[in-house]
Amino acid sequence: MTKRIVLASNNAGKLKEFNSIFSQFKIEVIHQGQFNVPDAVENGLSFIENAILKARHGCKNTGLPCIADDSGLEVSALGGQPGIYSARLAGDNATDEDNITRLLEVSKKIPQNQRQARFRCTMVYMRDANDPAPIIAEGILEGMITDQRCGKNGFGYDPVFYLPEFNKTCGELTRAQKNKISHRANATNSLLKKLIANKLVNP
Repeated sequence: MTKRIVLASNNAGKLKEFNSIFSQFKIEVIHQGQFNVPDAVENGLSFIENAILKARHGCKNTGLPCIADDSGLEVSALGGQPGIYSARLAGDNATDEDNITRLLEVSKKIPQNQRQARFRCTMVYMRDANDPAPIIAEGILEGMITDQRCGKNGFGYDPVFYLPEFNKTCGELTRAQKNKISHRANATNSLLKKLIANKLVNP
């Protein structure tokens, strides 16, 4: 019998990624939009808080286990900002281009040797809305922010996130390359190991 898990997102790309991983365990991942679940209000003060809010919201509205993630860019010289505000750095209805433009503005005085940054993804699995012990996993991708856009692949801040080991920005990587090393891939792999260890998934 196939087990079903809800993904607290309507992102088709995320759904495809999760199903490609979980299908081997006879698990079907369904996005919350199929249940007409509205987006949760993300008013937490950390990635973990927001991921838990989204997962609990998904469980409560579907009655099924739920996976949720919250992620963003942290720039060391900016005190870890934009962090949880990564998607709205330039305002509530900002586009990726708006946010990149704003990041380039606020970081233009940062010296080249102090432009360290990381993408962080926090992922949560909740058995039900009252789960007292959510399974939490985290993935990080270290890099640096650039002073100009380079590459048109990916999304978000990818064109200004430089990876020294590749000598490219994330925006210059192929989808296959990025999916192997991304913060979300790292978090997903970590979560899967914890689900197996807790016997929530049969290997």
